[in-house]
Amino acid sequence: MSFYSSVARKVLFRFDPEDIHNFTIGWLSFLNKVPGFKAYMRWNFGVKEDASLQRELFGLKFPHPVGLAAGLDKNARAFDTLGAMGFAFVEVGTVTPRPQPGNAKPRLFRLVNDKAIINRMGFNNNGVEAMVANLKKRKTNVIVGGNIGKNEITPNSEAIQDYVAAFKTLFDYVDYFVVNVSCPNQENLRELQKKGPLMAIVSALVAENQAKPKQKPILLKISPDLTNEQLDDIIAIVQETGIAGVVATNTTTTRNNVTYSKEYIDSIGRGGMSGATITKRSTEVIRYVHEKSNGAFPIIGVGGIMTPEDAYEKLQAGASLVQLYSGFIYEGPSLIKKICKYIVEKDKK
Repeated sequence: MSFYSSVARKVLFRFDPEDIHNFTIGWLSFLNKVPGFKAYMRWNFGVKEDASLQRELFGLKFPHPVGLAAGLDKNARAFDTLGAMGFAFVEVGTVTPRPQPGNAKPRLFRLVNDKAIINRMGFNNNGVEAMVANLKKRKTNVIVGGNIGKNEITPNSEAIQDYVAAFKTLFDYVDYFVVNVSCPNQENLRELQKKGPLMAIVSALVAENQAKPKQKPILLKISPDLTNEQLDDIIAIVQETGIAGVVATNTTTTRNNVTYSKEYIDSIGRGGMSGATITKRSTEVIRYVHEKSNGAFPIIGVGGIMTPEDAYEKLQAGASLVQLYSGFIYEGPSLIKKICKYIVEKDKK
């Protein structure tokens, strides 16, 4: 058992989830400025270079396949430090064109017994201009993805303008983009996953991208709650527009696989659930999309990766890269190195 699992997590979990999240991001941002700290983190948590771990996808070279999912570093304050912890890539956001406070608190809940998290944050962020200001201070070469969304006050009929605005402002400062229309924590956002509106948003972003001297990869983040018919629509949109791939999956509105009482879960209320409770479903979505598309585009697999075996299963199902979120919260930064070591050992057999 790691120091994080045996000691640090027990201390951190004594505090309110959102308060400790904000404290941790602030602390990591501060430590980024301390001479020698990132070198120490790389020495302690960094993944040993191995040619078998390297991946080249949509024009980017990843030293290994394990990254951090969006939602942790919402305003791009700690991405350099998180990269030094061992992540090959860090996805920042979700960011919107204008700042917004998100939903009312409390809005972040741990299901410790199930190693899961429920959140209804609601795209709380400081806006894309603030994110750019932070990204301009970039000190490392960690790959950074920008996860973009629309402001809640923007009606769905005008969503295209928000996605294009965030894309244009962020373009010079991230290495790839992820279009988030699948988060369940913003009113009616997931209506944009329907084929018509989604095709319009993606097509507008592709047009903006093609107008640039050098294009950036655009991926689409999808929900684990889609039916096979809806996943077929997603596959068609990706292939028709020529975007780089998909991120599968976001959080779920279901409450499957929880061991807590219905009364307790109902008391928490609405929100997207992540963690070990969605491990199986996210892998099912990855496998379906990969097989139905004949592996036509890359998939970043995310959702319930709590162990090296979980990560490897997603890679075997068709993911080219994987991302951590809840697994990082529950297992700590040593999980990154453990996953990479497991991949090397499995691929040698």
